[in-house]
Amino acid sequence: MQFPSNQPVIYLNALDHEGKKYIRIWHKPNPFIVKRLREAAWIKYSKTYKCFVMSHSPQSIEMTFFHFQGLAQVNTRYLYQPKRLKPDKLMPVLTGGQQGGSLKKMPDMPVVKLQPILVEENKTMIGITFRYSKKIYEALQCSSLAFWQREQKCFTIPEGGQNIQQLARELEGIGWLWLSQELVVRDILLLRRLWEQTYVKVASYITCPIDYLEKLFLLNYSMNTIRTYHSLLLRFLNSHNEKGLGQVNVFTEEEINQYHRQMVQAGAYSCSFINQSINAVKFYYQRVLGRHEMQLNNVERPEKPDRLPTVLSKEEVKKILAATDNLKHGCMLQLLYAGGLRIGEVINLKLTDVQSDRNLLLIRGGKGKKDRTTLLSQKLLQNLRAYYKEYRPKVWLFEGQFGGQYTADSLRNVFQACRKKAGVKTNATPHTLRHSFATHLLEQGTDLRYIQTLLGHRSSKTTEVYTHVTSYALDKIVSPLDNL
Repeated sequence: MQFPSNQPVIYLNALDHEGKKYIRIWHKPNPFIVKRLREAAWIKYSKTYKCFVMSHSPQSIEMTFFHFQGLAQVNTRYLYQPKRLKPDKLMPVLTGGQQGGSLKKMPDMPVVKLQPILVEENKTMIGITFRYSKKIYEALQCSSLAFWQREQKCFTIPEGGQNIQQLARELEGIGWLWLSQELVVRDILLLRRLWEQTYVKVASYITCPIDYLEKLFLLNYSMNTIRTYHSLLLRFLNSHNEKGLGQVNVFTEEEINQYHRQMVQAGAYSCSFINQSINAVKFYYQRVLGRHEMQLNNVERPEKPDRLPTVLSKEEVKKILAATDNLKHGCMLQLLYAGGLRIGEVINLKLTDVQSDRNLLLIRGGKGKKDRTTLLSQKLLQNLRAYYKEYRPKVWLFEGQFGGQYTADSLRNVFQACRKKAGVKTNATPHTLRHSFATHLLEQGTDLRYIQTLLGHRSSKTTEVYTHVTSYALDKIVSPLDNL
């Protein structure tokens, strides 16, 4: 979690002195913080360690958080040393059980897609489309909300989250609602209902606390992160649903640690998945329940393996890009490679983001909500101009067949179809073109710092992984076998 830059940060560090545990307080020079520290009765200045210290107790930590509200952020990330996950001695390794087993999904039902459409007099309504289902059709006919549009040949409902909520109630048990990307929903109750509509609601089912989602929205987390955290906390809560939410809220670190330890032993989850789960649960206990004494940095985390990214050769990239005759598909694939874009960044491009006079491509709200500029290839620019003349997109640079923003799944399908048609056997994804862009730039002799900027990496360590997969200068090294 990144703290706001406009507030100073106070770090709490563990300190052992004569067999007793204390907390050492560190901060950048600031007279206001020093004054506030001297006002705290439980905090003393140590001449031995030349810093402020206090006893290591939940009460001291809570009082410190409260004491510095509005003046500084209290950071506990260094208070405990994270441990690595180890098998539980009290249970057999690889038990085969998977956490989240109480969270069962309902049998598949027809999907009802909602998307904005224009009706007479340019009035915007929410259009309802679905593969024909007698039950859904009859439910919409009987609905007090849905109205049949003869010209558009579909049912519609008025705009508004409360109308989608009512439609969800009318179609409950016979269909699932799916919102198109053009519908921007900020109704947290509605989002929770849609995200949990596929789960079986047994008597002991625990829904995600609304305070949790509100806090994530308030702190401006991305929608992808909010949805991921929601699903992971839901798994955690319903793995202990027989105890009830009140009992779960007073769990100890060891009980949470046991949950994630079993996930590792099940052998069915990646290290990234387990680490995300720890972060989602940690956010609930610390930021929502206010249990700052619950130091989940001390929860054992699995060590993530260092895997090198998959990279395509220039010849393989050329084959994939040449495998489609569709101008729109070709431009999207070229953008992934020519500018090192992520798949979400390609579909979020707007017409104004192509700055041809500066030979730059503007990426707005990339990963981490960062804006950046990247390269605009002259060859790509010519293809984009031809594409614009043929397709005439209105808002988004790439729009779907029936208007609106192009979807990520459609672009993934386009890439895989081109890869197979090109005969490329490497198990690649659209993101592989981004890895290939960085690696090929490095092999051309481009400075790593420039590559970091083009990719939008916050840390140079993230970019340095490409130095391990590049073949730059390796052809000049002779194997000792060749000298025998």
